[in-house]
Amino acid sequence: MTEIQGNTEKMDKRKTQSKLLVFTGGAALLAVAVNLAIVAIYKRKKKKELPGFELRVNLSASEILNLADKIIAKSKKVHDAVASVPPNKVTYSNVISPLADLEAEQFPLVQSCVFPKLISTSDDVRIASAEAERRIDAHVQMCSKREDVYRVVKAFSTRGEQTSAEQKCFIQCLVRDFERNGLNLTSSKREELLRLRGQIEELSLRYIQNLNDDGTFILLSEAELDGLPKEFFESLDKTENGKFKVIMRSHHTAAVLEHCKVGTTRRMVAMAYGKRCGEVNLSILENLIHMRHKFARLQGYSNYADYAVHYRMARSSAKVFEFLENISDSLTDLAAKELASLKDLKKQEEGESPFGIEDLLYYVKKVEDQEFNLDFVTVKQYFPVSLVLSGIFKIMQDLFGLRFEEVIDAEVWHCDVKLYSVFDLNSGELIGYFFLDLYTREGKYIHTCVVALQNSALLSNGTRQIPVALLISQLQKDVDGHAGLMRFTEVVNLFHEFGHVVQHICNRASFTRISGLRVDPDFVEIPAQILENWCYESVSLKLLSGFHQDITVPIKDEVCESLKKWRHSFSALKLKQEVLYCLFDQIIHCAENVDIIELFKHLHSKVMLGLPMLEGTNPASCFPCSVIGYEAACYSRVWSEVFSADIFVSKFRGNLLNQYIGLQFRNKVLAPGGAKEPIDALSDFLGREPSIQAFIDSKAEYSL
Repeated sequence: MTEIQGNTEKMDKRKTQSKLLVFTGGAALLAVAVNLAIVAIYKRKKKKELPGFELRVNLSASEILNLADKIIAKSKKVHDAVASVPPNKVTYSNVISPLADLEAEQFPLVQSCVFPKLISTSDDVRIASAEAERRIDAHVQMCSKREDVYRVVKAFSTRGEQTSAEQKCFIQCLVRDFERNGLNLTSSKREELLRLRGQIEELSLRYIQNLNDDGTFILLSEAELDGLPKEFFESLDKTENGKFKVIMRSHHTAAVLEHCKVGTTRRMVAMAYGKRCGEVNLSILENLIHMRHKFARLQGYSNYADYAVHYRMARSSAKVFEFLENISDSLTDLAAKELASLKDLKKQEEGESPFGIEDLLYYVKKVEDQEFNLDFVTVKQYFPVSLVLSGIFKIMQDLFGLRFEEVIDAEVWHCDVKLYSVFDLNSGELIGYFFLDLYTREGKYIHTCVVALQNSALLSNGTRQIPVALLISQLQKDVDGHAGLMRFTEVVNLFHEFGHVVQHICNRASFTRISGLRVDPDFVEIPAQILENWCYESVSLKLLSGFHQDITVPIKDEVCESLKKWRHSFSALKLKQEVLYCLFDQIIHCAENVDIIELFKHLHSKVMLGLPMLEGTNPASCFPCSVIGYEAACYSRVWSEVFSADIFVSKFRGNLLNQYIGLQFRNKVLAPGGAKEPIDALSDFLGREPSIQAFIDSKAEYSL
């Protein structure tokens, strides 16, 4: 950053470049369209290969399986060669460098095999892709358990040869991953570790399968479902006696709890949902916790929470407890105020009936409808897909000093898909590519997400691989000449995921294993969560919006303000409920022989300001995050939300398109990837350690 700070002439030049494209609404769309048209003409005149692009697109089913087999054969050959190095002859060039080069070269090839299962229009290709993933995963698992390779890598790591900080980080990752598979243990302990891991995986899948197979439902009359929209009734099966079948799935229960005017119905549905799988999943969870603690102790940890958190930003379960309790305590006064207003509203509508946890969603929505007067159907008219995209490009360009160019006639898997090159706005250097696969179609992955297809890496021969990303979404296309429109939540989700694209593209780490999105799980969501804030600020919302019949008319200021207030409405109470589950998750993975039901009852009343848990429900039976994927780490979403709020308020609020600050963030936070401790990167950018105070203040600022 000293080069940027010390060169005012370059800064002035960048500011001039930025101002050339500062338009709102339709003007921004026009500017991007003109830019892409110029690029298109140039491309027609001079077709170029894509430098640094190693990904393979549109492979057939047989080509995918053949490539998978070649990947496995090459990997085995390199691992065998590394394993053959005598411990007294180990060097960086004959041990570490071959493994680093292998990962860098094979990552885009592996993704070439694997990502078609998400996006291909061919059943055969998707099946082959899934099979290729299975074969490659099995090989990777086998390699991670190779004691001969571990001994050689460990021998080098203890030798003391001079390495750079980034090389040292990569070596530590290699050793850590081997040792988390028990290769530093005796053979008997290692066998026990693998046995426990297999049992844990089996029980976890059984727990989830029980929830998936659960067919619990309640029959309710139209009167008992008073307040639900017509579309909801149309989606339900109806019995001969005229009652409706409400299945205990989240999409049904959430609709009832949010819209149903009948308090007894809300309570009945909430209790039925909380009793799913009864004692069977409670028993599974208790066994899982016991096995996880044994697994952690074999690895030298006192409990599973410390094992799970050790290599994350939080580092210890004690730190997680401190964080969660500070958040909960700091929000108590505001949450109490919010709860009091909801209790008053229920008293007005339902008399003296006590307020329960099952009433939360209904009365929160009722207040929001009354206070904010937000018609999201009308709001949607201001977000045509093409306009939102042009606004996102404009904001990312101005903020982070990037230039986007569509690659004309690129090889893609569907006519809707587009490929873009990304250049540094100042130097003109090509720094990455990304695919946009935005529209819904048969057989495509149903969630909005970003997939890393090629990571930043520096090979031993001096060649640098540049990042390639894929953004998948499920937007509706234009119909009959009418612009495809986005719900506001879709705008936020797309902006969030585009944050991951920028995070991946701007990364400059030298090792595939620690680059792009392969960073600390407590950190990976922070950049994208920071960028969500642009969706609630008037300046940036006007860049993203324009009335679909006249795109020069952006969204109104009062709507922008209402969206911001809506975002923070009852946020203290909602967050306390999330903290409740995070504390529950952390405690059960810190201590054995905990009475899970009694623990949850105690925590519920303590954290939720005296609101009792619904009698007879078994929250442990419907808490999948604590079973697969986030066990002992449910706190992570709150963690990243808190620190992203601090960064936004401290640096970006009031400076939404300030390229100087954006470049600082790009260079200090995004560029290092996993090569730098996240807390150090954030502290370097902020000039201090991150704090929870900005997050707490932001909740109070927009409270009712």
